[in-house]
Amino acid sequence: MTDIQPSPLNWEASATTTHPHVSSSLPPEVEACLKSARFLHLATCDNLFPHVSLMNYTYLPSTPFGPTPVIIMTTNPSSKKTLNLINNPRVSLLVHDWVSHRPPTRAPDPTREGSPPPQATRSSLASLLLNINTSALSSISATINGEARIIEQGSEEEKWCKEKHLENNTFGDQAQEERGFFGATQNAPQSAGDGGASCFIEGEEVRVVLVGIREGRIADWKGGVKDWTLVSLEEEEQRGRFGMVNGA
Repeated sequence: MTDIQPSPLNWEASATTTHPHVSSSLPPEVEACLKSARFLHLATCDNLFPHVSLMNYTYLPSTPFGPTPVIIMTTNPSSKKTLNLINNPRVSLLVHDWVSHRPPTRAPDPTREGSPPPQATRSSLASLLLNINTSALSSISATINGEARIIEQGSEEEKWCKEKHLENNTFGDQAQEERGFFGATQNAPQSAGDGGASCFIEGEEVRVVLVGIREGRIADWKGGVKDWTLVSLEEEEQRGRFGMVNGA
């Protein structure tokens, strides 16, 4: 049998700012990733101890309350991440556009169960998803840095954000089918038609977190890196008047 050929990977020094790009709009590949990904990873930190959470989210290029792009999430007021955000609002987010699964290794390991579970391989949809990582569709991961704000409880802004967040995280029959493919708990409590989202968004005790996007880094699957910074339209025009260009 022919050996599997390794991907043509490369790397570059990226401990400091790498290939900087400054613009009043998000890089197109970052915006596309935010619009299509299902979850993101939220990193918070307090007292030098980092904490990472897997989050539902809603990306919006602007809101009635501000002209800049934001990410909406909700959280339990007693959670570790909420306490971290109160003490340190600076956050880092990771979002990517490939399907996360661990393919079989060359040397079988009987102590480790495959991912996803066997029932996933019996679905044509699941098979398609499992193979996406080997196609040209898989491209980037985006790290996004910003500052989080817990919106005032009971405010019009909180109500508006909750409505948008619930609308963006309410899924149809396909989502219910995919839960079975990938080993989700079949009897987990959930509201009809929303994949269980409403209990994490609509509850009175749930707090809304708004992250203002400031800067970030794009990493492609071959190891290439590009940093970007988001500025106001006025700042971008000012840079143009003074002859400043990206990377200079």
